[in-house]
Amino acid sequence: MENVNAAEFGSTEKTAGGYAYKLSSPMSFFWTMVLFLIIVGFIAAILFRQTQTAFMHNPGLNGLIVGVLAVGIILVFNHVLSLRPEVRWFNSFRAAGSADKVNRNPRLLAPMRALIGNRGKSGVALSTTALRSILDSIANRLDESRDVSRYLIGLLVFLGLLGTFWGLIGTIGSISSVIQSLDAGSNGTGDVLSTLKEGLAMPLSGMGQAFSSSLLGLSGSLILGFLDLQAGRAQNRFYTELENWLSSVTDVGSDIPVPALDGVSAGSSEDMKALSEYLRKVAEGDGPSSQRSVAAMASLAEGIQGLVKNMRNEQQMLRDWIEVQQDEAKAMRRTLDRLAERIGVQDRGSDRARERSGQVEKSEGK
Repeated sequence: MENVNAAEFGSTEKTAGGYAYKLSSPMSFFWTMVLFLIIVGFIAAILFRQTQTAFMHNPGLNGLIVGVLAVGIILVFNHVLSLRPEVRWFNSFRAAGSADKVNRNPRLLAPMRALIGNRGKSGVALSTTALRSILDSIANRLDESRDVSRYLIGLLVFLGLLGTFWGLIGTIGSISSVIQSLDAGSNGTGDVLSTLKEGLAMPLSGMGQAFSSSLLGLSGSLILGFLDLQAGRAQNRFYTELENWLSSVTDVGSDIPVPALDGVSAGSSEDMKALSEYLRKVAEGDGPSSQRSVAAMASLAEGIQGLVKNMRNEQQMLRDWIEVQQDEAKAMRRTLDRLAERIGVQDRGSDRARERSGQVEKSEGK
């Protein structure tokens, strides 16, 4: 297989055999996430007093929200950093020419290590089935690694809403207590106002508890969502670059045995018999290779059968169209013959009329 120039997706290096394909490092996304957290911390430092006041309205629930946010940030950073050993293993594998020469074993690329680990640079040739198996396995592992971080994003929103309803329940109960404590028959208006003032302290505290929890929950969800987005971009680039290289070393015709294709022509019964005979011989063999060959040849036979049917249908349509055209041509020929006969009759009638008029003129002249 030829080496692939990865100028668009990865870096390149000059080797004796040409340009070797290398995966890009995910550290660019890592530093983007770090820069984003620095900006968030700077904004929090500017609004420190307001943030502290909002946090102290419900330190228990707000502390839980901050803790969930911290755990989510650590997990998201781990998603990005876990790609570094995989990239290093792949680049070492490409440099050494064989995975057996690389000391460490990958975790995410374990299926690829098992399938092409003992092949050299020039010996790497995957079938389409192996390619799809490797890519599906890696995609599933990448998706599963982000399940917890996605759950934590939704959990932050839920905790914010939980604090909101918790505070509203306390507010409603406090307002009910304030209304019941007011004495309309008291003589002093100042006593009523002081009682109302003291009673409204609890409802206002409940409202602060509700809005502070919502603020922290939604803010934490926003922060963690952006970090998870960057981690997803890093994983997508890793997957795309790996897919590009695997596609370049995939033999598209490896799943179709070459002897089965010799002499096969569409719509030929002799070739179909030969194909059936070859399938019978392959079916008598043992091992997974024979099973794959049978499956591939069965798919080929179905495709040829469908092609023959389509060709027969097209031929039938063509014959029908030709017959219609022939019928129309015959009808047109008959019409033209009739017109020619009518024109000939009219010409003969006019000639006879001229002859009669000439005879009449001759008789009158005599």
